[in-house]
Amino acid sequence: MRSSNPVFSRRGFSRDTGYAGFNAPPQAGAAANPYAGANPYAQGGNPYADPADPYAQGRPATQAPPQYTPQTRPMTMDDVVARTGMTLGTVIAGATVGWIFLTGSLGFAIGAGLVAMVLALVQSFKRKPSPALILGYAALEGLFLGALSGYINGLPNMNGAPMQAVLGTMAVFVAMLVAYKTRIVRVTARFTRFVMIAAMGFVLLSLVNVLFMVFGGGEGLGFRSGGLGIVFGIVGVVLGALFLALDFKQVEDGIAYGAPREESWLAAFGLTLTLVWIYMEMLRLISILRGD
Repeated sequence: MRSSNPVFSRRGFSRDTGYAGFNAPPQAGAAANPYAGANPYAQGGNPYADPADPYAQGRPATQAPPQYTPQTRPMTMDDVVARTGMTLGTVIAGATVGWIFLTGSLGFAIGAGLVAMVLALVQSFKRKPSPALILGYAALEGLFLGALSGYINGLPNMNGAPMQAVLGTMAVFVAMLVAYKTRIVRVTARFTRFVMIAAMGFVLLSLVNVLFMVFGGGEGLGFRSGGLGIVFGIVGVVLGALFLALDFKQVEDGIAYGAPREESWLAAFGLTLTLVWIYMEMLRLISILRGD
């Protein structure tokens, strides 16, 4: 289960199929599952599971479940919630420090943001989660977000914009969770491919816009102001919401297939990255709306 979010190396989604890699083989007598595939925690991927039954440990069906050792204990929803809370709590703590002490030192805050991005990329390409890297990313990203939010909050007509962005991010999270649990949104191969292609296009356009701003001056391609900026901001928020659906699918499949407990750190990492994405896009959108 790889990290999830707009970093384009997603654990939990097969590189060769493009969609969730935790899919189970169909049960006897059940309809064929169009998303079925190999269990990444079966033999060859996980020494603790059996290919035919991701929950078995090579025991007869009538035998009582084994007592898991700390090395083989599977991931649970409690693990995901606890580590996500720890990671987001670190972001909030860092943001508080950044808001109070770094609002007037945006250079330092931007440096913290760049280091956070490097840590996120390093973790995204690691095969196993590193709590130190994840929490280090969360702390530095929090410093950056807090300083930037404090700076924007002090601009004319922007008082309260960061709080509106926080509330908007929470609303998107709750709405997407409800849509996912009620199966209004279903994560399929086509859904995943669409989200990944759209996100790559979005990031490429953002990079081109930055290059035009740096070398051409002004507003670049206009993605940060006016009507085009509003449309671009809405697209960014929608993409973040769709990534949440991929994150929820990753967590659901990881638990169903008995992913190792350490994978809960990757789930927390992915959710944190996605929520940061949504907050940044929401803050930009609100700034454009209130600035106009």
